[in-house]
Parts: sequence; structure tokens; C-alpha cells
Amino acid sequence: MTSAPTPATAGGGTEPTRASRAALPGGAVPDLGATTVTQAPGPGRRPRRLTPRSVVLLVFGVLIAVVYLLPFYVAIVNAFKTDQDASLHPLALPVTWTGAAFQTLFENSDFGIWAMNSIIVAVFVTLGRIFFDSLAGYALARLRFPGRQTVFALLIAVMAVPGVVLLIPKFLVINQLGMYDSYSGMIVPLLVDAAGVFIMKNFFESIPVSVEEQAKIDGAGTFRTFWSVVLPMARPAVVTITVLSFQGSWNELAHFIVSTSSPDLTTLTKGVASLASGALSAGNQFPVKLAAAFVMTIPVAVAFFVFQKRIMNGSDGAVKE
Repeated sequence: MTSAPTPATAGGGTEPTRASRAALPGGAVPDLGATTVTQAPGPGRRPRRLTPRSVVLLVFGVLIAVVYLLPFYVAIVNAFKTDQDASLHPLALPVTWTGAAFQTLFENSDFGIWAMNSIIVAVFVTLGRIFFDSLAGYALARLRFPGRQTVFALLIAVMAVPGVVLLIPKFLVINQLGMYDSYSGMIVPLLVDAAGVFIMKNFFESIPVSVEEQAKIDGAGTFRTFWSVVLPMARPAVVTITVLSFQGSWNELAHFIVSTSSPDLTTLTKGVASLASGALSAGNQFPVKLAAAFVMTIPVAVAFFVFQKRIMNGSDGAVKE
């Protein structure tokens, strides 16, 4: 008895048997008439060719990096030299590595007092700017009050004024209020900065209003909505303000010159400036000055590298409406 012929498929082949279907995942039917094609590697897998334009950009970027890194290299290597070695070979590695400059800095100067004053000022100024800049930025972004546009215009105008122009008025105000030569005179005038308010305002405006409306429906007031809902969503901007405020207050010099005169309130910037003007008066003191600058740079560098991935990361706190 002859078996029934297998029905032909459209491609000219034969229909696969039930057993062959079962052998395939999910019972899929193999395409016997199809031709296997090997795909070439995608464009992303091809080796990138260096064009003349990319080579020029690469060289230009390397030159810029060298220009920025050279002062740090000079400061580090000369901090571990003797006075004579630093004067004769400023760009070379030390002939003999020595920590005498750091010993002189810590033992023959008030470096500990300078560092403590800088830490106190930087911490309070940073916390104050986070709070007050956020409040002012939220008010300009969300609240509707008479003169709002005028206040914002004045804020932009303040950002355009060079800080040195305000030194004498700042001294007169601090002295008139009885805050001269005190921590309050060093900290209070720095608690708010126009750039921080501008950054926070722009970030708050990018947050959907629907989030705040939901909080108000739940019975939250304006400050409660700001503090518990909106501010946590503005974490990238807050981190940016934190880093910029710490860096700015840590490196501030002009304000401390006009607000204090007591040696007990000297900050690192004033102390290092006094070293640069020859306070220890023994030789050129290049290693001591550069050692002080190197130690002073460490906290700011650490803060930047710790928070650099969170600075103005627009993806954080994003909400879909």
C-alpha cells in the first residue's frame, strides 16, 4: 500500500511533519526555502578611523589638558623640594624628595587655625545657600506676587556686577551693623548668591506643576510642598549649589579682607596670601607656599570628584505627565 504524498508548500518544498514541528521551539515551522544570510557587523562595531579633523581636535584637547594640569604638577612636585631645588629646577622632579616644607607649614605657621576658620565658614555658607537659594528660586519660579519680574531682573543685574565693585559698600554695611571682625560678618553676607538663585529657579521651572497640585490636594501648604515634594526632586540642582557654594566660600579672599582683621579669624586664603607675600621671611619659600596651596586644594577636589556624577543630572527627578 503506497503512502499518501506529502503536500507541497508554496516554496516548492514539502510540509514539515508533526515530529519536525515538535522538535522546534514553540512548534515553529522552519522555512526550508529561505536562504541563510550572514549579517555584516553594524556600523558601531567597525573600527573608528582617524580623520584629520579628529586628529586636530584630539591634539587640541591634549594641549588644553596639559595647560590646566601643569600648575597642579608644578605645585605638587615643588612642594616636596628644597628651596634651592625649586628655584633651579621648577619643572623637574625633585632631586631629593623631602617633606620639610609641610613640616615648616604646620609647625611655624597658624595653618591649623586658618583651616578651622575656613571649614566653619564653608560649612555654614554652604548650608545657608542651599536653604535660602532654594527658597528664593522656588518663590521666583512658582509664586505669583507683584514685582516678581522686577526682582528677577535685579537678580540678573547683580550677577553682571563685578564683585570688587561691592567691596567698599560691603565693608561699610558690615561695620555699620556691628559685624566687623566676627564670624557673622564673614558668613552672613555670603549666605545668598544670585547665581545659586538663578540655578534653582530654572530647575524648579522644569518640574511639572501637577506634582505640586497633587500635594496641595492632599492638604500640603506652600512651604510643605516645597520642602517635602519639590526640593527632593531638585537634588541635582542642590548638589550643584552645594559644590559651587563650598568651592566659592573655601576660595573666597576679597570678602574676608574687608570683613576681618584679627589673626584669629584668618582663613586659608588669607593665610596662604600672607605666605606668598613673605610672612615667614626665610628664603624664597616656594616649597612652603606651594605645599599650602596643595593642601588647600584637596578638600575642593575631593568634593568635586565625589559629586561630579550628580551635578545637574537632568534625568534625576524626571516625572511623566
